[in-house]
Amino acid sequence: MGPTKKQERKMKEFIKNMLSEETGKWSSKRVITFASFILLSIAFVSNVFMDIPLKQFVFDGMLYLVAAGMGITALEKFSKK
Repeated sequence: MGPTKKQERKMKEFIKNMLSEETGKWSSKRVITFASFILLSIAFVSNVFMDIPLKQFVFDGMLYLVAAGMGITALEKFSKK
């Protein structure tokens, strides 16, 4: 049993709202940050549970990219317009 059509629409709307600016346009910072977070999570899981080695500098770079993207997005909320 998969999700219903209503649940699918809600999930799509949630993701669209999460990755969009207040104006409704897609935010490249949010999309890149979200994609980096997904890739970082996959790298972490593969490193821990599947013993696939990951170079430390690659992991650190992705971590900094996600942290910076989340920080910049959060700061936008508090900036004066």
